[in-house]
Amino acid sequence: MTELRKSSRFFALLVPLVAIVAFTHYAALGAVRKSPTAAKPTHEQILRGRYLVLSHDCNGCHGGTNPADPQWLSGSYSPIQEFKIGPCAITPGAQPCWTTRARNLTPDNATGIGRFSERQLFNSLRYGLRPGETPDVVITSTTPGKGNFPANPRYLAPPMPWPGWRHMADADLWAIAAYLKYGVKPVSHHVEDSEGPPDFWASAYTVEKIGPYPAPPFPTAQERKF
Repeated sequence: MTELRKSSRFFALLVPLVAIVAFTHYAALGAVRKSPTAAKPTHEQILRGRYLVLSHDCNGCHGGTNPADPQWLSGSYSPIQEFKIGPCAITPGAQPCWTTRARNLTPDNATGIGRFSERQLFNSLRYGLRPGETPDVVITSTTPGKGNFPANPRYLAPPMPWPGWRHMADADLWAIAAYLKYGVKPVSHHVEDSEGPPDFWASAYTVEKIGPYPAPPFPTAQERKF
């Protein structure tokens, strides 16, 4: 939680979040679906998604202390759990100032993510797109207007660290989506929508600021083989 609040200070200067180090590829990918099908996910996939949610500290912002907590992943409940983005994060009252809130990630249809497909959740994690404004389609490009990428993308509000999550393996992102859809009980809890600039953070998520996807092949000029 402390690290995420530190990240919000970077956005106070409109500097994008640094990527979270992606976890290594799951050794048993054969037991995990690589894309959704008509069948429900496997038990192994749900457990994989649960592990990733726990190890990536999703509850640090989205609520709960452990999966048995009644508020598990059901979003922010008080101003203490909100993030101030902009100069006001450092100087109270300074402008511009936006308030972002961690949303309800439980599969409640009205107040959570229950109405979104696994594909929409995958696209949200891979491309940082708000699932409510992104069609249930396969996206093949990161350029607005191409490959089903929205011409006017609406991105997730910071401090959601999707720039790092986008480098995770496909199967891991599908596992997270499956866990959120099928492995968590729905909680009816409305979270007020996050505020943001008119471009929905598009100017903060350019390639120049967050790097390319996929990442440059290994080794780059700053890396070495051993």
